[in-house]
Amino acid sequence: ETSYVYFYFFFFNFHISLSVSLASGAPGSPGAGSEPGTQTEWVDCIQASDMCNQNPHCSSRYRVMRQCLVGKEKEAMLDNNRECQAALEVLLVSPLYDCRCKRGMKKELQCLQNYWTIHMGLTEGRRHDSSPYEPVAPNRHPDAFRLASISSGMAGGATRNCNPCLDAAKACNLNSSCKRQRSAYIAVCSKEDPNKGETCSRKRCHKALRSFLDRVPPEFSHRLLFCPCQTEGCAERRRQTIVPDCSYRDKEKPNCLELQSVCRQDPLCRSRLADYIVNCWTPPDTVSTCPNQDNHQACLASYARLIGTEMTPNYVDNSFSNWTISPWCTCKGSGNQEAECLSFLGYFNNNPCLSEPSRHVHTLHTSGMCSHIMQYLLLLPCKSRLSHELQSNATLMVPCQNPLFIDAKLSSEITVCVILLRGDGGATTVRK
Repeated sequence: ETSYVYFYFFFFNFHISLSVSLASGAPGSPGAGSEPGTQTEWVDCIQASDMCNQNPHCSSRYRVMRQCLVGKEKEAMLDNNRECQAALEVLLVSPLYDCRCKRGMKKELQCLQNYWTIHMGLTEGRRHDSSPYEPVAPNRHPDAFRLASISSGMAGGATRNCNPCLDAAKACNLNSSCKRQRSAYIAVCSKEDPNKGETCSRKRCHKALRSFLDRVPPEFSHRLLFCPCQTEGCAERRRQTIVPDCSYRDKEKPNCLELQSVCRQDPLCRSRLADYIVNCWTPPDTVSTCPNQDNHQACLASYARLIGTEMTPNYVDNSFSNWTISPWCTCKGSGNQEAECLSFLGYFNNNPCLSEPSRHVHTLHTSGMCSHIMQYLLLLPCKSRLSHELQSNATLMVPCQNPLFIDAKLSSEITVCVILLRGDGGATTVRK
């Protein structure tokens, strides 16, 4: 009799997004807002700009402020120009001061530009910026989804034949959007650019990567980025996910503080870096490994959104146990700024919010939970996009019947579809 291996998905492992979450306010997904009751405090920065333009006093100061931010001397203008300072004082009591942007909104770049028109003059000289995005809610159910062995039926050495990154690619190919967007960015990032004498157009590659990560649901894209590995071959496949020879590596490594400065000149990169630090970094003396009550999925979503910017992070090698994540930069030659540089680099290569979930994943995978017949069990709301997508590609279907208690901490029963991804690329769907 064929033995099956079942896994409950721990949120870090494949990061089921808001579209398949237990509640519409779950954190870490595009457009996640603030806590209920406080959402009205945040005004869309595009809407706030329109409101300001309808007021002659605000509108005139807004035009002045935009002029203050033009050119290389903007920092000096903000510090020393009285007209710029007077304009900023007026705008601090306008709707623009409290405005925020939604992740993944249609006019995201325009919204962010409006935000920085005000806040660039308030954050210069700070170690890092506040996030221009709506804050995510705390993690209400940190244990709602956990990775756990139900039955293995295999010897402990079976993990040598297990490649979760390959499985992630197969799952992506089952989804038309993921397959199309993944093929598109791989083609762009692998194409030579003879006009510039380069192996590829990094700008186009970054744009294609951002499109992939913005349009493909995290249940597919995050599986590719964060698949847990027990072999170097698997880890190398994971490292190659973003086509690093084009999107990540360069001829020379810049100083990390120089790279940070370049990133801060671009509204999109600056915003996503700020959001990453806000959602992923806690001081060393804190109990939590992640902000917002150990909200790992919010951190991983912010990390993924950095890919395709000047601050694109990646795995530095194909190590599967002591892996390191970093932007393409170094702190060598930092002089008296070395401590500051290492502190900035530590947001990536010494970040427990990124590494802690992986320890659980690797620990559980070493118990031999892998099968070439049936490899994963997904617990998803039956009306989710992923559930329908996999059902449409399934070769065997079992009718859904009864509800299932996922976790004792949850206050109500949640009906979920159990989707079994088989090694042959098919899928079996049941409901428990």
